[in-house]
Amino acid sequence: MDNFYRQLRAIASDENFVKLIKTAESIAAKVLSLAMIMVLIVASIDLWRVLLLELLVEEPHGFFTSSLIQIFGLFLNLLIALEVLENIAGYLKKHAVQLELVIVTSLTAVARKIIIFDSKGASGFELIGLGAAIFALAASYWIVKRTKNQDDDSDSDDL
Repeated sequence: MDNFYRQLRAIASDENFVKLIKTAESIAAKVLSLAMIMVLIVASIDLWRVLLLELLVEEPHGFFTSSLIQIFGLFLNLLIALEVLENIAGYLKKHAVQLELVIVTSLTAVARKIIIFDSKGASGFELIGLGAAIFALAASYWIVKRTKNQDDDSDSDDL
């Protein structure tokens, strides 16, 4: 019985518990990667469906009857999904969130929103919010990039 309690305490130790958490994080990231691959496949099929319908079926043939903005939105959806998959893959490689990549993904998402934005039905607050988001993300990206470049310069000075 004493041996059982000793094994139980060893399993519940901080070191083993942290290992369990790391394993759970890794499994969750892998499951998210698989889910994102499914999203990419479905989004690609949807993009091809829209393109083929627009080019081959809809009148006049060879012209886009739906808005090009909608098609650009579908392309940008794929790019955003690819960047999210890259974020997950980067986490699996380095076991850390890559802030620069997250900010770039966010900038792409905001750019998509601007491209497909319906200015006719928009309020002033929505425009102010988009402007603030762009400014904050651009400033964040500049700060992260500048800090990274300074770190790279100091690393080369150490050599």
